[in-house]
Amino acid sequence: MEIILPQWGKTLPSVRAMATTRSCGNSLSPYDDGYRGGGLNLGVHVGDAIEHVQQNRAQIRKYFPAEPAWLKQVHGTTVLDAAQVLDAPLADASFTTQPGVVCAIMTADCLPVLFADGQGRAVGAAHAGWRGLAGGILENTVAAMRASGATNLYAWLGPAIGPQQFEVGDDVVQAFVAKDAAMQDAFKSIEQRPGKYLADIYQLARLTLARAGVMHVTGGTYCTVNEPQRFYSFRRDGVTGRMASLIWLE
Repeated sequence: MEIILPQWGKTLPSVRAMATTRSCGNSLSPYDDGYRGGGLNLGVHVGDAIEHVQQNRAQIRKYFPAEPAWLKQVHGTTVLDAAQVLDAPLADASFTTQPGVVCAIMTADCLPVLFADGQGRAVGAAHAGWRGLAGGILENTVAAMRASGATNLYAWLGPAIGPQQFEVGDDVVQAFVAKDAAMQDAFKSIEQRPGKYLADIYQLARLTLARAGVMHVTGGTYCTVNEPQRFYSFRRDGVTGRMASLIWLE
């Protein structure tokens, strides 16, 4: 099974994290591994056979000290304490200060952002589609972690749709520019297609995090659309599985 290990730019004490890909699971087409083998779909809400999803979740469970705190993501801005999560509540981010509690979010083009306190006092995970990103999900996650005692925050931007594939309209541009005029730089006009732009979700996240005072930001190098044998992509395939980004304290 292929996993991606976040690189923080320094060693963070007690922090453990990973992101899954679509390979080496039990799900069949269109949730497979891109080679017609079993796919590692972790989403229970995408139409996949529930027994395959359960098998996939059991397969990755060996990596974690506890069952991940799965959320029902709704492109909103709610952040929960992962230690209090039961039965997949509606939320798009979680955090914890307790060792052994696993924060988890699922994506298939939206941006997963993992957070860690530089002293290993807290971790968090946020699901940042454009609506949640414009609405404040990252700022809310940062605020919740700081309220829990975190100070020097690090953020890692996991696999998401890349800047050459994320086509959006004027409504998306205006949602961000209304927050900060500098965010206009994250949009590139598409020639001969008035009102259409290519959006750089990684740049939007970096600008958002900088405004929130998070200066240690790494990652943001993948494109889920352009790597069909590695990543699920809703924009590319429509019906597809979900990958997970997870973080916890030892």
